[in-house]
This record gives sequence, structure tokens and C-alpha cells, in this order.
Amino acid sequence: MLVNAMPGNTAFDSFDCRDSVRDCMSLEGTAEWAHVGLCKLSMTDAPALQQVDRTCVLLGSRKLSYFSGCDYFRLSSHPDVLRALREGTNRFGLNVAASRLTTGNHKLYLDLEKRLAEFFQTERAVLLSSGYAANIAVAQALSGTFSHVLLDERAHASLVDASEIFSCPIVRFRHRDPKQLADILQVIGKTAKPIILTDGMFAHDGSVAPVGAYLGLLPKDGVIVVDDAHAAGVLGANGRGTLEYLEISEQSRIIRTMTLSKAFGVYGGAILGSSTLQKRVLEKSRFYVGNTPMPLPLAAAALQALHILKTDRQLAARLSENVRYVKEELRQIRYPVEPTPSPIIPLLPETQREIGRLKRLFLAQRVFPPWIKYPGGPPLGYFRLALSSEHTKKQLDDFLRIGRGWWLER
Repeated sequence: MLVNAMPGNTAFDSFDCRDSVRDCMSLEGTAEWAHVGLCKLSMTDAPALQQVDRTCVLLGSRKLSYFSGCDYFRLSSHPDVLRALREGTNRFGLNVAASRLTTGNHKLYLDLEKRLAEFFQTERAVLLSSGYAANIAVAQALSGTFSHVLLDERAHASLVDASEIFSCPIVRFRHRDPKQLADILQVIGKTAKPIILTDGMFAHDGSVAPVGAYLGLLPKDGVIVVDDAHAAGVLGANGRGTLEYLEISEQSRIIRTMTLSKAFGVYGGAILGSSTLQKRVLEKSRFYVGNTPMPLPLAAAALQALHILKTDRQLAARLSENVRYVKEELRQIRYPVEPTPSPIIPLLPETQREIGRLKRLFLAQRVFPPWIKYPGGPPLGYFRLALSSEHTKKQLDDFLRIGRGWWLER
């Protein structure tokens, strides 16, 4: 299919993708060529990457721009976050080596929970060792409470695993489809007490769940669990995630989970909700009770990352501008992008031949080819691009040349 570019002065005007493909031919047979698996589509042996300069990686001997992962503000390499990590190591050591309910509690954990609850404007935050663990802990705490689990068909794997712990029937509904959800609620009946499980912002394409519509359909004693792993720190005027972005103020029937490993650049996860929920997690979640909490230096680093996101709004402004610029340029060539401020942009090749061609275009522009197979994405795999606040305009234009070279000559 050939789509004509709209007229105007775009980043693509002087680009001929054939030149890039010819330039890339010199890579065949090299270690870099083998690393990106241009002829091998299995993801069981992902390439080993060394991150450098916050927005680049070393692949073999080549330095390539990096648009992968979920470190949307590059806080994992922010000097203040790294300093907090070092100081935390020197002051507190690595590990409490015990459950928080025995001898492993620490003031750093309490401080981080308090700060997270304040930032996300919720009553309580409960720290877990990962975002994945947060969803499991919620399910363990609430198991036996609901009549049905209603699960978005593209929900994150942690929500899929959590759904099986609730000890009730699981019904999948079409991705982000309130109409089918309404039909399901009608079928299960007015006496049902459902719990809806959904991502807030979906990792595969940056789309946002219509949580407000779900809330309007939900019975008064139903609950929604929103996994805000990718939205926390990114969406909303203050980075508070999906609810702030959608301007939803009601929280009594919404439980949020999140991770500290994406926008915050560190590690760990949290449950955001009421004091009643906190009590249930502490009493009924075997994961929470039996798990060693996150290492203390990471808690110190997370406190610093949270402070930076709260006080340095230029980070969010730069990310927003980068997203706006790239999406506007892609719309100029009529490439479909989500109408959200999400930094996630998927490129969706339809054949293995297209996959190979796109990888060549990436390498020709000295950009790492972020081809993945991941639950929720297309079965064939796809290229998942994640913009950050720290990418330069040149790096963004390099990506845009790849987009034009592929999309206009498909």
C-alpha cells in the first residue's frame, strides 16, 4: 500500500529510504547484524545491550539511539537518583533480610509509602517488590470477595495471573470496549459483584482504558483495578496517572497498582487505595507477608525520583513536546497514532519481509531496532518505540525518517 505524504515542510522532505537500505547492506555478516536477528525472529535470545549517554546503547561495537524500554524520563541514570542510591547503600546496606511483618520494616519504606500516597492523592500506599507483585497481592487480599472477574482481553500478564487468584469465574471482554462490558454485566445479573481488571495505559500501543465509562456501568458494590504501571508519572497534568488524565475524582470503587521501574526509573511497586484495603493486604496477602521488601538503597533512590518528578515539571514538559512533535509528523504521512499524550508508538509490520526491512532502516539510521513479541501485542511481533524527555530533536528526526521510509513504501 502506498500512502501519499501530505504537503508541507516536514522532517522527511529530503529523505530517500532506498539510500538507507543501501547503506545498511554493509552490515550483513557483521556481529551487529547477527545481534538484532534480522533472519531470526525468536525472542528467546534477546541481545545484550549496554546503555550509554541516557538515550543510547552499545550493540556489539555500534552506538545506537535507543527508543526502547519504559524509562520515560531516564531517571534510572539521573545523577541525583544515582547519588541517593549510593548514599542509601553506604548508610543502610543492601537488604533488611526479613519480611516487613517480622523484623524487616524500615523508616524508608514508611516514608516512601507516605510520599506515594500524598503524590497520588490516595489514603494509603502499600509497597511491594514489583508492580507485578502488587497485582498478585491485591488478588490475594480480595480473594473470595467477588462473584466475577471481568478482564480486558489485552490486560498485562500480571493481571491475567491475578485474575486466577480471585476464586470466581473469569470473563474476558473486548479490548477497551464498554459496550461489550455492559452486555456482560447484564448477562451476569444485578446480584453479581464484579471486579474489573484493566491496564490504565496499555504498554503495547499507549491507548488508555475508558475507566470513566466502566465506572458508570459498574454496580455500586463492584470494583475496578487499574494497573497504572505505564501511566503513573506520565499521564495527567501532575503525572498522577490515568485517573488524573481522565479527570476521575471518585476513588472509592477504584484500586490502583503501579510500578517504580518505569517513569520513576528505579524498582518496586505499590498498591494505592484505602486504609481498609491496606489492612486486608497486610492480613491476607501471602506474598506481602512472606516476601522480603525492596532493597533499602532502591527505596532511597525511589524517594529521590519521586521528588524530582514532583518538583521538576520541565521533565514532563519536554516529554510532552517530544510526543507532540513526533505524533504530528506521523499524522502528516497519515500514520495512525493514538490521540493521547502517551510516549508509546508501535510500528506494525504485517510480514516477516517487512520486519527485516524495518530492521535495516533502523540500523541505517543508527537506531536500535526495538522489535518485540509481548503479551497484548500482535502475534507476529512489532516494533515498540518509547519516547523520552531526554531524546534530542535529531534522534526524533532519525526515527521519523525510519517511519516514512517504511510507511510510504509498504
